[in-house]
Amino acid sequence: MHHPGDDEAGGASGRRARGELESNVLAELWSADGPLTARQVLERLPGGLAYTTVLTILSRLHDKGMLVRHREGRGYAYEPARDEASHTAHRMKSLLEGGSDREAVLTRFVSELSEEDEQLLHHLLSGHDEPDRAGHFDDGK
Repeated sequence: MHHPGDDEAGGASGRRARGELESNVLAELWSADGPLTARQVLERLPGGLAYTTVLTILSRLHDKGMLVRHREGRGYAYEPARDEASHTAHRMKSLLEGGSDREAVLTRFVSELSEEDEQLLHHLLSGHDEPDRAGHFDDGK
């Protein structure tokens, strides 16, 4: 039996689909060279979404503070309020702070890191420079 709100707008599957659409829109905006209009975002997304759906997602992300918008013609162009790394780090911190056993979460997180990520984390915690995009460190040598 179909109930109002069972589709994209509500229910667990609706929230999951909406979250996936929001993630896809953010990914396109992060990969862009600058702000994009709703039409430009729509053209980059697969799946034949409706223009109004993309507008709704952009408005929702703007209302959450995840996007900033600039007037462009009769509409807006959107860009992420934070870069992808900052966004992900903020989400990780929020999840950590929301848990009841911080030590257990950190212990499990570190135990599941790859050897390379573990070395990177150790290096960062020891106060050395951050790696470049290729993952190499500049230790002043």
